[in-house]
Amino acid sequence: MKNILILFAHPAFEKSRVNALLVQGLSEMSGVTFHDLYQEYPELDIDRAREQRLLSSHDIIIFHHPFFWYSGPAILKQWQELVLSHGWAYGRQGTALRGKYFLNVLTTGGQKEFYHVKGQAGRFTIRQLLAPFEQTASMCKMTYLPPFVVHGAQVLTTQDIVTIRDSYYRYLSILRDETIDFSELMGLDYLNDYPPPSMGKGKP
Repeated sequence: MKNILILFAHPAFEKSRVNALLVQGLSEMSGVTFHDLYQEYPELDIDRAREQRLLSSHDIIIFHHPFFWYSGPAILKQWQELVLSHGWAYGRQGTALRGKYFLNVLTTGGQKEFYHVKGQAGRFTIRQLLAPFEQTASMCKMTYLPPFVVHGAQVLTTQDIVTIRDSYYRYLSILRDETIDFSELMGLDYLNDYPPPSMGKGKP
């Protein structure tokens, strides 16, 4: 079984009905650590040693965040600058994260067709826009997995969100339990495109 660390970052969490439902119950899932960065560090005074200990004790690292202006919230950038230090996370002696998996979980107001090289308003795919995260994973000798993406967040009904949440939890379960074909997954653009598990709601 793999241990999963979810680094959640939303600067206006109290206004996000989508994320409020998506994270409901995550802290109760076995093998999953839910870590709300804005709640833990309201003054942005990130504890590097603590965060590095968390990373060391988990196998799969997830950045769960809204996709603001084609990137993550500010605290994620600060977290990366402070925590992923040279000689620890990258560089000749930086092997602390070698072999771990990394992925993004995103919520975005744009529909899927927007994020297309020939889309109505967009010029880049989600995977292209996430290139800095993928390169960070590569620098830290981690394997970057396709993102789980929630599109059209502003128009989703409550039932839509609940259905998406249950899917998210099922994917977390099969990642945790290593019942996913990683070689097949690597060829996809989205984790959402992986054949959905046939089981019910994610195991507690």
